[in-house]
Amino acid sequence: MHRHDASTEILTQAVIRYAVDRVRLDPPPLDGPHTVDDLRAMAGHTITERGIGGLEALRVFGDVLAPACISVDHPRFLSFVPAAPTEAAILFDLVVGASSVYAGSWMEGAGAVFAENEALRWIADLAGLPAEAGGVFVSGGTAGNLSALIAARWKWRHDAGGSHDRTRGLMIASSGAHSSVAQAGRAMDADVVTVPADADGRMHGEQLRATVAALEPADRERVFAVVATSGTTNVGVIDDLTGAADVADDLGVWFHVDGAYGGAALAAPSVRDKFVGVERADSFIVDPHKWLFAPFDCCALLYRDPRVAKAAHTQQAEYLDVLHDDDDWNPSDYAHHLSRRARGLPLWFSLATHGTQAYSDAVETTLRVAHEGAELIRASEHCELVVDPELSIVMFRRLGWTAAQYHEWSDAQLAAEESFVVATSWHGETVLRICLVNPLTTVDDIAAIVESLR
Repeated sequence: MHRHDASTEILTQAVIRYAVDRVRLDPPPLDGPHTVDDLRAMAGHTITERGIGGLEALRVFGDVLAPACISVDHPRFLSFVPAAPTEAAILFDLVVGASSVYAGSWMEGAGAVFAENEALRWIADLAGLPAEAGGVFVSGGTAGNLSALIAARWKWRHDAGGSHDRTRGLMIASSGAHSSVAQAGRAMDADVVTVPADADGRMHGEQLRATVAALEPADRERVFAVVATSGTTNVGVIDDLTGAADVADDLGVWFHVDGAYGGAALAAPSVRDKFVGVERADSFIVDPHKWLFAPFDCCALLYRDPRVAKAAHTQQAEYLDVLHDDDDWNPSDYAHHLSRRARGLPLWFSLATHGTQAYSDAVETTLRVAHEGAELIRASEHCELVVDPELSIVMFRRLGWTAAQYHEWSDAQLAAEESFVVATSWHGETVLRICLVNPLTTVDDIAAIVESLR
């Protein structure tokens, strides 16, 4: 099973052919889900005592399982937050898997960690973080937010000299914050107080101050972090980062910025001014698997002072002592994980291959298409913008439609493999939302979607 023989060589060539052919598809098939019963009927039982053989397993995947997965890199995959990995990033993901690299410690993966840190440095520079800033690639924004907030609470308790060791912490975030912030609170057994956002879903410094002022003195003492969002998931607006940083400074607490989706726009000079204040963050996340053209799963987690994160996260065990005998950079020390693959390497390879200017140009392209698409919607007779887009999310309504009509249209579009656009909710109303992160998505794609809504 572990030796390369003639049958393994045949399988190797078949897998490489499949991967290369998939990369070359332009565009890839949109595909769509099937029922469990249908998949069982088509795939049969794939896990057996003797095995079905590699070629047959590959056939089942290519003919049955892969077509039951929606291709997130399709130009008309516009729901949730899509992905658009470069060919270089996809191909290097194969290399990462083939290289058997463990990237939890410098001792075992120094070369990989060095390269990942090069990519992290580029992101830190985009955000304006200091030279000593650093961090780690984790699986996604949920893991990034949780790890950052664990570090925030550790620092709050450490600075209190033990007086808060048994105090239930409290963090403050916008009502428009990602659901993972509340999930982090549940995981940490911490309270989350939400700040009312404005009509567009943006948190302002004034409302944040009012929320803090309304807290009881005892609750104010429990605050360990202020969380702001740079690019909300539903509509793509950026919180008042400077106002949030000011409040965090006044409270003397950690300032975390969740840029899982929108933080990638830091690479676009045309909107860089919208992120003023992010450079004051104590921690910051952005998901390269969203708008920085890396494959899943990849979130960049950065700390202004990584020493705090290391103190909060380093795991102590006898067999790990050898890793802590020096001051090497061990990625496992900077998040709530130990084992990890070198998930930042595909981004590093793509950046090294294409250069950072190509990334700026690609992000600018998606911003331009989103805003031109918004103008197309604005000019239509049957559709109406709900919110003027700030980044690359366009929210709009089809005039006169019910929730059922939206869902019927969305299902029909996916069944025909025309597009993948699902409804969302905005102030209690069912509307449509498209999120553009793929530079191959065109205004014509948006025009076709709008036309299909007649």
